[in-house]
Parts: sequence; C-alpha cells; structure tokens
Amino acid sequence: MSWYTENAALLPCILVVWSSAAFIASYIFAVLEGHVVPFVPYISDTGTCIPESGLFGFMISVTAMLGAATMYVRYKIVLVQNNRSAFMCRYFNFVSFLIGIIGCIGMGIVASFQETSVTKVHDAGALATFVCGVIYILLQSIISYKSCPEWNRRGTCHIRMSISVLSCLAVFPMIACASFVGIGTFKCEPGEEPSPYHQASAVCEWIVAFGFVTFFLTFIRDFQAVTLTISTELHDDF
Repeated sequence: MSWYTENAALLPCILVVWSSAAFIASYIFAVLEGHVVPFVPYISDTGTCIPESGLFGFMISVTAMLGAATMYVRYKIVLVQNNRSAFMCRYFNFVSFLIGIIGCIGMGIVASFQETSVTKVHDAGALATFVCGVIYILLQSIISYKSCPEWNRRGTCHIRMSISVLSCLAVFPMIACASFVGIGTFKCEPGEEPSPYHQASAVCEWIVAFGFVTFFLTFIRDFQAVTLTISTELHDDF
C-alpha cells in the first residue's frame, strides 16, 4: 500500500501559521489576564501562568513536531539534489538536520517544563532551541548558496542568509542580557515591571523566534516541487 501527496508545501505552511499562532495567542491571553506587561515579554513568560500555560504547552509541542517533520523533508530534498549534482559534502546536510532536531527537542522541553517550576531544565531547553535553531538556519543558508543556481534562486539565498545573520546578531545579546537577570526570575504578580535587561533580552528573543518563522516560510517554494510518498509492505513471514 502506498500513499503520496504532491502538496508537500503544506508542511512548511502549516508550521509557519501554527507557530505564529502559538506565539501570538499565548501572548494575547497572558496580556488580557494581566500576567505579563504588554511591551515584549519573554515568550516563555506568556506561557507560565494558568490558563494560558496549557495552551502554550500544547501549541509549542505541536510546533516542535511540525518543525522536526519539516526539517526531515528538507533533509531528504537536499539529499536527492546532492546525489544528482554533488554540490557539497553529504555529511554537511546530515549535521544540519541533526542540529535542527536537537533544537526541536529543546522546544519540546520548553513546552513540557514550566519556566518557574523547573527553571534549569526550561532554560536548558530554551538555550538549545535558540542556539541550535540559529546554527540550523545558518547551515541551511550555506547549503542554499552551494546549490545555487541549479536548485535555488540567488534572491532566495540572499533572503535566507539575511535572516540567519539577523538571528545570529540577536541571539548573542539575548543570552547576554538574560544572564544578568536570569530567564526564570519572572513571577506572575500584577504590577511587576521587568528590568531593562529583561526587556532587551525579550526583544531579541522575539526577533530570533520570528526569524525562524520567516526562514521556514522560504521553504514553501522548494517543497512545491516535491512529492511525499509513504509505502507500507507486509512480510509473509511476520
């Protein structure tokens, strides 16, 4: 039995829409409940308190799974392209995929362990998500340049590299500022104002997060030329 679809582009589309909705919905709920200040809180802050914590955990978990699926399909696409053209070392693509999966695991940890309940685990997951995520999109940008012009347009390569560079520039002050105040120092108390370091780190965090969203948006055109196939075979001796 075989199943196939020519709508592989739906995967990055769903990832982009779902992840954006996850960030925005939890932010809106947290602001309306008075659990965070309206001016750019940490993304994790918007999913710390009840009732938005349940929504945040669920939507971010699904985002992590969609991200891993998208990365896997992207890995297979580049693998086939490289087999035809041999434009780079085959291990480069696998290393990029592996780093991306580690980032998705980190995102799953962020969704599962609350910021104020298991702070060290949550922070480790957040660090893995953003650092591995930035490295992944940077490596994917390099792959795009190596496969240009046969498999990618020059303009697309420039866009991807620009997003990667911006995300790299934002992730360093995000980590540096967070180290001054501690990511897990936020408490769900009305009227509590975050420090300038907290806000600066949070702004950078949102830049990196939507940098990821925008980067995956550029995958849609690549996925349009792909057919996904799932085959099932039954063995007589089973």
